[in-house]
Amino acid sequence: MGYKVKVLEPEQLMEPLLALLEETDAVPLVVSGSSMTPFLVHRRDTVYLSKVCRPLKRGDMVLYRRDSGAYILHRIFRTEGDTFTMVGDNQTLLESGIRRDQVKAVVTAVYRKGRRLQKGSFWWEFFEKIWIRMVPVRPAVRKGYACLKRLIK
Repeated sequence: MGYKVKVLEPEQLMEPLLALLEETDAVPLVVSGSSMTPFLVHRRDTVYLSKVCRPLKRGDMVLYRRDSGAYILHRIFRTEGDTFTMVGDNQTLLESGIRRDQVKAVVTAVYRKGRRLQKGSFWWEFFEKIWIRMVPVRPAVRKGYACLKRLIK
């Protein structure tokens, strides 16, 4: 038995999805785009979004809405009063000036490579605490990893 799948644009999906956060603890969302690789992969992984009920900190993955209307899932790189600087796990370019009112949800768990991960798991902690500090050297690390992978094969 096959499943029917309908792919919606984020803008069509987000308002109803965010409304569900008022009624439940977590809402799943399949990841689209490549800005959060290598941790999250386009259409393979799912994030669980929750209402923001605590102070946000460096390394937290959050869903925010740019002034342009686009919804983005990135990590907090730096907090500066009531604003944040964001970066994707696959990026080196920082996006500053994101206001607290633009942050719509926080990621509390992910379903990655068929396994549920949350705070305390190795990969969660690695990307939240170590990878976030490696922004300037990410391209070199990824290139080295790709070379090592080719050598092993």
